[in-house]
This record gives sequence, structure tokens and C-alpha cells, in this order.
Amino acid sequence: MAGGYIGKASADGKEYPGKLTFRVFMTCMVAAFGGLIFGYDLGISGGVTSMDPFLKKFFPDVYEKEMNMKPSDNQYCKFDSQILTLFTSSLYLAALVASLCSSYITRRWGRRLTMLCGGVLFLAGAGLNAFAYKVWMLILGRMLLGFGIGCANQSVPIYVSEVAPYKYRGALNVMFQLALTIGIFVANILNYFFAKMKNGKGWRYSLGFAAVPAVMIIIGTIFLPDSPSSLIWRGKDKKAKQELIKIRGTGDVDEEFKDLVEASESSKAVEHQWSSLLKREYRPHLVMAIALPFFQQLTGMNVITFYALVLFRTIGFGSNASLMSSMITGGFQALGSFISIFIVDRFGRP
Repeated sequence: MAGGYIGKASADGKEYPGKLTFRVFMTCMVAAFGGLIFGYDLGISGGVTSMDPFLKKFFPDVYEKEMNMKPSDNQYCKFDSQILTLFTSSLYLAALVASLCSSYITRRWGRRLTMLCGGVLFLAGAGLNAFAYKVWMLILGRMLLGFGIGCANQSVPIYVSEVAPYKYRGALNVMFQLALTIGIFVANILNYFFAKMKNGKGWRYSLGFAAVPAVMIIIGTIFLPDSPSSLIWRGKDKKAKQELIKIRGTGDVDEEFKDLVEASESSKAVEHQWSSLLKREYRPHLVMAIALPFFQQLTGMNVITFYALVLFRTIGFGSNASLMSSMITGGFQALGSFISIFIVDRFGRP
């Protein structure tokens, strides 16, 4: 449990005073770089595994199958490699572990520190992958990327929700998803151009450029304030109120601050937080919290995003055509996220 409180309208239906200040906007922008990190890796990995120099160096058996494949053969078989599967899946296994562990860091030391840890881990993973000369270096780099993504994905949405004003919370939260889709789109563009490099080292640049969003979130997080909810949870009420005044752009924050303190005290009073989720009154929320992402995954959208190049190549597209098709898919994902920023608060989440 994160131990935080994202705010709400007051009990009588009146919204808390405050406005969308430049400080809040920039804070959410920097935090959203966590989505850029995840999106870039989603887009870059599929493109790299389709580059012949990369396959020839690290997965020669896959490269040989690809070169000797006949048109009548099953095109999926050429990518049948346990090591290649480990390379792609190790990131998500590491992200799963990191998501569970980072919740303690997020609660104990704040969202900001968790985001900073995620950026540092991602930077280390990007560097290791860019200079890899053995498969184990690729896999270890992918695991570091996964730990970084797990930290960022666990802390960033909470942080943005706690800092954003009630009226703009939906739109600012969508910026995380927008940054994710932009990361996918940028990765597809870079893959397209780096694949054309004559020296055969384009894959190194594709993997190495993951360091750019990592550096962005590290530098940005250093200057980010902690969220008021996190400060209250850690007993820093005075500092929390000062920060709330700054991010709301008004001194009239007593009502919201009072609710934040009460929510924090109520949360601390719960002895068994995880088991409380199984109580009847929380069961609908628990079911929806699990069902929504579960069925979103079952749509296969993430698989299409990650393996877009492989899918396009197996149905007969050439290398350049596959890269271009992935760019188009990534571009429309970013466009859809951009549109949702303007409609999520106006027309509601459902």
C-alpha cells in the first residue's frame, strides 16, 4: 500500500481552491518521463531483434534460420530461440519484482526517491546494453531496465495524482500514457534510421539512446518537490503545507490540507492493509483494479506494440516496410493519447 491520498472534491461538492500552476505542469511533465522510459523500451526492443547485425552477433542460430528460410516454411519458426525469448522477457520479469519491492520505498521514503532510483537503474541498463559484447550483458542490462521501469511505473502515477489539482487530474495523468506512446513512436523512428547504418552498429545506438529519457528523469527528479501526501505520511506536516501552497498557487489550502492529514491518519490506523482489500466494501474496487488491466492485456495491444516488427515480417513485409508500419502504428497510438488528454476530464473516465 502506498500510504498516500490523491485528493477529492470537498464533502459538500465544492472543489478545492487552486489552479493549474506552471510548477504543477512542469512537475507532472518531468514525472511523465517515466512513461517515456517504458515506451521507448517497448518500441526499441522489437526493432533491434529484427536487425540482422544484432542477430548475427548475439543470436547466430536465429540469423541462420532467417537466411535459409524458404517462402513455404513457417515464418514464426525462425524466431524460435529460448535465449532470444529470455532477452525479451527478462525485462518484464524484473519489472514485476521491482513493482512489488518499490512500493515499500515509495511509502517509506517518498515517490521522488523511487523515481530517481528508476532513472538510475534504467541509465545503467541502457549503458550495459549499448556496449554489450556477450549475451549475458544484454540480459543483465534488460533486467536493470526492468527494475527501473518497475520503480517508475509504480511511483509516477501516484505522484502525478497527488500533485495534480482535482480539476485537471485526469488530463495530467494521461500525460504519463502520452509520454509512453511518444517513447514508442520515437523508438520506431530511430530504429528505422539506425537500421540503415552501413557499419552494422545501429542496434548499439538504438539501445544506447534509452539513456536519454533516463537522464531526463534523473535530472528532473533532483529538482522535483515531494508530494504533500507523501510528506504528511512521513510526519512532515509543516513542509507539506508549504509545498501544497506552492503547487496550488494559493494560500487557501486549509480544507484540502485537513483532508490530507485525516486521510493519512486513517490509512495509518489500518492494521492489516493488504487483508483489508478483501473486505466486502472494497471488493468491487479490487475486482475492477484487477480486471481492467487484465482484459486490457488480453486485447493483445502490448504484444502488437512489442512484436510489431516481427509480426509484420512474418506476414511478408520487408525490413524497411516493417519498420515503416511500426512507425505508423506508434504515431497513431501517440495521437490517441493526445486526444484523450482533452476529453478524459470533460466526459469522464468510463
